[in-house]
Amino acid sequence: MNTVIAIILGYLSGSIPSAYIAGRLKKRVDIREVGGQNMGALNVIREIGWSAGFIVLFSDVGKGILAVLIARWLDLSLPWVLVAGFAAVAGHNWPIFLKFRGGKGGATIMGVLLALVPLEFMSGFVVTAIIVIITSNPALGMGIGLAFVPLFIWWYNGSGLLIGYSIFLALFVTARFIISGLKKSPEGIDSKKGLIFSKEYHFWQVKKDQQ
Repeated sequence: MNTVIAIILGYLSGSIPSAYIAGRLKKRVDIREVGGQNMGALNVIREIGWSAGFIVLFSDVGKGILAVLIARWLDLSLPWVLVAGFAAVAGHNWPIFLKFRGGKGGATIMGVLLALVPLEFMSGFVVTAIIVIITSNPALGMGIGLAFVPLFIWWYNGSGLLIGYSIFLALFVTARFIISGLKKSPEGIDSKKGLIFSKEYHFWQVKKDQQ
């Protein structure tokens, strides 16, 4: 019963559409219909503003942390803690409150890993920050940063289960980005935006043509 409770609460917490709420309250828009059309903190930063974007970022990260903490509080074994964490990611991507149309889950995955392996995650986050500063490409930075997390878990003698789980999460969010990109551009990546170096945004995510 505790396992079921943890998974349900993880999914419901993940389903809280903070980016959608921010868009409606701040500019009366559906964040899924503007900009990159993703229900995530980055799109909110670009289309709504930095203050709203960071509130959404902390909220989405918090959903992942909360799911792990609830599962631990219910004294679940590690495999079920991991399932509860992914339930929060699934809730963010397919929220019950918005007819299962959500985001990609990047920030919520960050929260799950931060709660599970804080030192290893922060090491990977440093890699992400460096990549974003150099390329102005948050998607690339997140992908590379998450790819380094399993290596850091191994380096710090973490369990094989956590290594496998972190690899799974990295592959999952990468697949979400690729599928989303292909839906928007059937021919593939839009070269005008830049595959590695962003041609549209500075690393603080303000459009270059606005300065």
